[in-house]
Amino acid sequence: MPLRVALVGTENSHADEIVRHLNVDPVADTARIVALVGADDERNRKLATTGGITELVPTSSELLGSVDALIATNRDGALHREHAVPFLEAGVPVWVDKPLAASTADARAILDASQRGGAPVTSYSAVRWVADADALAAASVGELQAVTVTGPADPDSEYSGIFFYGIHAADLAQRLAPGEPGPVTVERVGSTVVVRYVCGGVLVTLQLVKPTDDGRVPFHAELVGRTGLVSRDVRLDSEYVVPGLKVFLGMLETGERPLDDATMLAPIMVLEQV
Repeated sequence: MPLRVALVGTENSHADEIVRHLNVDPVADTARIVALVGADDERNRKLATTGGITELVPTSSELLGSVDALIATNRDGALHREHAVPFLEAGVPVWVDKPLAASTADARAILDASQRGGAPVTSYSAVRWVADADALAAASVGELQAVTVTGPADPDSEYSGIFFYGIHAADLAQRLAPGEPGPVTVERVGSTVVVRYVCGGVLVTLQLVKPTDDGRVPFHAELVGRTGLVSRDVRLDSEYVVPGLKVFLGMLETGERPLDDATMLAPIMVLEQV
C-alpha cells in the first residue's frame, strides 16, 4: 500500500506538479496524496478531482493520526512552522517545500520538532536538484574561489518578501559553496538586490532581480576556481519538480534526512539578513 500523504499549500503551482507526479502519472508507487488542506473552492475541488483525492479539509491539524507524511508547500514560508511542527512532534515525516521558514527562529523550531518527535524533515528548493545544478556541482575548476548565482526575487512580495523566490538562488548557492555563511552585505542597484557573504572560504554573490509583468531573469550560476571557471543557465523544464520529489520519497523509504540541519538553516540565515 502506498504511504498516505497530505498536502497543504495548494495555492502554490508546485501542488499541481506534486499531485500530477504522485497521483496522475506517478514517478513511484510508494506514496500518494490522499488529502488536501485548504478552502473548499473551485481551485481545490479541481485539484482533488484531477488527483482522485476524496478528502479536503480546512486545517492540517484535522489530519493528524490519519496520514503517514505531510508536504507543506505554502507560498508564504511564514506558515510552514504551524503546519510542520505538530506533525513532526507526532512522529510524522514532513517535506517543507521552499522555503523552510521565513525566519531563522521558525526554521529552528521546525528542526527542533523533528528531533523531539524522531521524525525526519527535509526542505530545499527544486532548483538544488535539477540537472544543470548537478553539472555545476560536479564542475572541475580547481580550488573554488567565488560563486555567483542570479535569479528572480521580489523583496516586496506579499509572501514574506525576498524569501519566496530568493530561496532558489540562496539554496543553489549553498549547494555549490557549502558551509556556514558569514555576515551578509546587501546593496540595492536598480531593481536588483546584490547579496555578498563568505561561505566555506568562498565568496558568494546572489543577484536577485525583481521580475516585471512580462517575465523574469533565468537562473544562472558561475563558479570561479584557481584553474578554471564555469558559467551556465540553470534550466527548469516541465519535470523540474521530479528530482526533488524523488529525494522526498527516498527519505520516506529510508527514514534518513537528505540534508542536515546546518544545510537547511544556511539559506534562511542569509535571507533573513537580507
